[in-house]
Amino acid sequence: MAIAKNQVVVVDYKLQNGNGDGDLIEETFGSDPLSFIFGIGQMIPAFEANLENTQEGDEFSFLIEAANGYGLFEDEAVVQIPLQQFAQDGKVSEESIQVGRQLTVQDQQGQTYHGVVQSADSENVTVDFNHPMAGTDLYFTGVVRTVRDATESELDHGHAHE
Repeated sequence: MAIAKNQVVVVDYKLQNGNGDGDLIEETFGSDPLSFIFGIGQMIPAFEANLENTQEGDEFSFLIEAANGYGLFEDEAVVQIPLQQFAQDGKVSEESIQVGRQLTVQDQQGQTYHGVVQSADSENVTVDFNHPMAGTDLYFTGVVRTVRDATESELDHGHAHE
């Protein structure tokens, strides 16, 4: 059965930075494979495009350039936030501005953004709101383990039930 919309796809893969010689980012071989419903927006569109029409047992290898993956790194997504915006009861906790800390913030319209603290000084906290893999070319190799029609329950819930 060839992979098509509304099918549960199970793959084992290895993800590397840039090419087959790049740094290992993630691997599912020997652990839990990736399971998803094809064509409903759970995966990067370029990932699905490269798997479309493959079948159970097929091996794959493909490159997704950064612009078609998690996007290019945008300098303007690295912002300085006044230190006092991190204050609670007039004090700023060192833990709340620790380098590497992941933050979730809302703008005045209620839009939520996720970022990572890059640095902090006596006046500002620099936060990177780029996706952690922005600017990274993604090289996938792997094998399609299973392809089957999604159940109505899976489609209703928006995820595979394994």
